[in-house]
Amino acid sequence: MTKGSRGRLAEGPRIRTMKKPGQMTKVTWYGHATFKIETPGGKTILVDPWFQNPANPTGKDDVKTTKADLILVTHGHSDHLGDAIEIGKRTKAKLVATKDLGAAIVAAGYPKDQFGTETTGNFGGTIKALAGEVSITFVPAVHSSAVDDRPAGNPGGFLITVKGSGTIYHTGDTDLFGDMALIGKLAKVDLMLACIGGHFTMDPTRAAEAIKLVKPKQTWPMHYGTNPALAGTPAELAAALKKIGARTNLVAKKVGESILLSTPL
Repeated sequence: MTKGSRGRLAEGPRIRTMKKPGQMTKVTWYGHATFKIETPGGKTILVDPWFQNPANPTGKDDVKTTKADLILVTHGHSDHLGDAIEIGKRTKAKLVATKDLGAAIVAAGYPKDQFGTETTGNFGGTIKALAGEVSITFVPAVHSSAVDDRPAGNPGGFLITVKGSGTIYHTGDTDLFGDMALIGKLAKVDLMLACIGGHFTMDPTRAAEAIKLVKPKQTWPMHYGTNPALAGTPAELAAALKKIGARTNLVAKKVGESILLSTPL
């Protein structure tokens, strides 16, 4: 053995075996806050499925053809609830939401038998889903929540951990808040899906501070460009990150594009 660069014993290079694409989790963005997560086990999770947003040219077809096993909704606003009810009825997907939000979505038409104790929780709680392949932790957000202008619980985000692929943090709509540091400390986030548009959520400058608190390996900016008020851009986020010395791999993808997420074997 020889001394490592920091005085510790070095045992030689580690052999890192990478997984094949079929063994990875695939994450696809459809504009705004809409993401599809496909697990190595062949299951599909949709988050805030507003496929028919202005940035997605295939939205109508996506609503009719996209499969789903779980539909996660961060809060009740129409640009996040989106097409969830229509897709839920077609696919029989289970609804994942906090109790009050889920009840409001069911009252708006989501099938009642597709939302129950196994897919509901509240902030700080974790559920297991898809035969244990996925765990989902409910985390808070700083925003508001309503379904059809009726109060619908508190807004939130999700920590989605896929076995063998790491943890995805979908912020939902939120401002920067200090407890994001605890989210990053407890979860070790591999991919942060971060709103940056401004006006209704944090802008790129505040999002950069959020990223500095969470410390994700990768960050995918979202919730921008779908209407004139959401003026923040990924370029502005990159500049803000550089200014404050926050380190993350910024994912620069277009609507409809994907990344593969995996931890080495």
